[in-house]
Amino acid sequence: MIELVVLLMIGVSIGALSGFFGIGGGTVLVPLLLLMGLEMKVAVGISIMQMMFSSIFGSYLNYRKGTLQVSDGIFVGFGGFVGGYLSAYLTASISDNILQYTFISFVLFALYRLIIAPEPHDEVVCKTLPKWLLFIIGVGIGIIAISIGVGGAIILIPILSGFLHYPIKKAVDAGLFFVVFSSVSGFIGRVIHDEIDLHRGLIIGSASLVGVYIGIWLKDKTHAKNHRLFIVGMYLFILGIMAYKMFLG
Repeated sequence: MIELVVLLMIGVSIGALSGFFGIGGGTVLVPLLLLMGLEMKVAVGISIMQMMFSSIFGSYLNYRKGTLQVSDGIFVGFGGFVGGYLSAYLTASISDNILQYTFISFVLFALYRLIIAPEPHDEVVCKTLPKWLLFIIGVGIGIIAISIGVGGAIILIPILSGFLHYPIKKAVDAGLFFVVFSSVSGFIGRVIHDEIDLHRGLIIGSASLVGVYIGIWLKDKTHAKNHRLFIVGMYLFILGIMAYKMFLG
């Protein structure tokens, strides 16, 4: 009973972070599950299932509000779907330490890109890339992200904001949309390989739907500049949790 309550609270909290930051939630959920004593690969499986719930519902809400542009996102998303499925073949042969160091490396990359990115303005013209290149980027992000239990938005958002000049809120919505593709394919791959805790994943995933609604509401009420500062703070928090787990825990 106590575990059920804890999992429900985690689900709501992670869902709120997903809606507010545009991430699948694995960037926070995986470290939390590690602190609870679960192994890395078990935590990754639960995280992927939660991301599937939160990203589908969150993207639906953003699309209904008219803030989600699906044009370029479709090509990156399908690439993420392919990469997410391929990642299931990698995790079986990669140690937990390598996965954790990879996780930290991409959090540092995301933090760096967000810090040096120009101030966000909704009037800035977004750059674009050839569709085939967007697809390849999606494949690469999908392989790496799903292997470490995150949806890929933690990598995609800094690329959109730092390189293609997306306003931060549009980048966040696009990032959450990408997670739909990568998490669904990652879920399918892990079900086939029997590498997922469906019971815990269902509890956390269902509870996250409530949190997603709250997170998107808060995002829409927050100024873009403050929103980016919150995202930077979230990445620093994640680094702290992972460093504690790896070097002190």
